Amino acid sequence: MARIRTEPEDFRVEELPLFSPSGEGEHTYVRVEKRLVTTEEVADALARAAGVSARDVGYAGRKDRLAVATQWFSVPRLDPQRALDLSFEGVRVLEAIVHGHKLRTGQLRGNRFEIAVRGVDEMAREAARARLVEIGRIGMANRFGSQRFGRAGRNVEMGARLLRGEISLRDRRKARFAISALQSAVFNDVLDARPTGIGEFEFGDVAVLHGSGGQFLIEDVEREQPRAVAFEISPTGPIFGSRVIEPAGEVALREKAALELRGICLTDLRPPRGIRLRGARRALRVRPDNARMRDFPGGFWLDFELPPGSYATVLIRTVLAEEPQVGPPAIAGDRQPQPALS
Repeated sequence: MARIRTEPEDFRVEELPLFSPSGEGEHTYVRVEKRLVTTEEVADALARAAGVSARDVGYAGRKDRLAVATQWFSVPRLDPQRALDLSFEGVRVLEAIVHGHKLRTGQLRGNRFEIAVRGVDEMAREAARARLVEIGRIGMANRFGSQRFGRAGRNVEMGARLLRGEISLRDRRKARFAISALQSAVFNDVLDARPTGIGEFEFGDVAVLHGSGGQFLIEDVEREQPRAVAFEISPTGPIFGSRVIEPAGEVALREKAALELRGICLTDLRPPRGIRLRGARRALRVRPDNARMRDFPGGFWLDFELPPGSYATVLIRTVLAEEPQVGPPAIAGDRQPQPALS
C-alpha cells in the first residue's frame, strides 16, 4: 500500500508569492519555515511577539501541519530585526521585509510541492507515471481535499448552521473558513454529479478562460470543445453566493439540486455580520505545472506546482488511483530510507 507523510520531511510545500514586499510600509512580511505547526499557531505566536491581535496577522493560505512548509505572514508594526531574532518551536524565520499593506487570503501565485510516496513497487510506479502524463494532458478533477471539511465534516456543518443563524462565532476568520468549507462541499457534490468528463462541455456550462479568468456561457458545445481540448478553457462549478454567473439547462438544475441537498436557499442566505458571501466559479479541472517523478527504491518523489486553492493530496490520489496510507508504518523496519533531496 502506498504511503505518504511517513515523516514531515516527506511532504514539503513552498508558497509562491504573488508579489515581493516593497521595503516600505507599516507591515512586516515574515517568511517562515514551519514543521509540525499549524499556520494559525504561527500567526498567534507572531501576534504575541508584536503585541497585536491575531486577526491583524495576515497570510495567503493555510499550509499543512504534518509537513515542512514555507510561507509568508504579515505583521503590523513588527520591527524586521526583531522578527529575524524570533525563535519558536518548529518554526524558523527566514526573511523579514516591510510592506505597505496586510497580506490577504488568496494573495499567492501558487504552491510548489515535493512529496515522497513510499511502499510502491515498480509496476505501480510505472502506472503512476503514465497517469501523471495523462494529467498533464487533460488535467485532474479540481476537487477540494477532505482536510478542508474537518473531522466527520464538522466544518461543513458549522458553516451551514452559521448561514441559518443557529450559531455565531466571535472569530470572523474561523466563521469565514467554516462557510467556505460548506461552499467547497457543494462544489464537490456538483463535480461528483457531472455526467460528462471534467474537460467536456455541456450546453449551459459556464466556461472559464485559464489565461485571463474571464467567464462565459456555453451555447455551442461543438464550437467551444476544441478550446477545451487545448486547455484554453474549462467547465466550472459553483462556489455559491450572491454574485455568481448562473449556468443554464441541465447544468443549472444539478447545481440547484446540490444546494437543496445541503439545505441552502440562495434567496435566504444570512451570512454573519462582516462576511460578504459573493461567491465565484471554480474550474472543474486543474493542470499541475513542472510535474515530474524521481524514483528511489520502494517509491518516488513527486514534484509539482499547483495554483491557489488546488490540493496536492488530490493529485497524489489521482496519480496513485487509490487513497494512500498516511503516517509512519505500524511495523518497525517497514519504512524505506529517506533519499536526499536534489
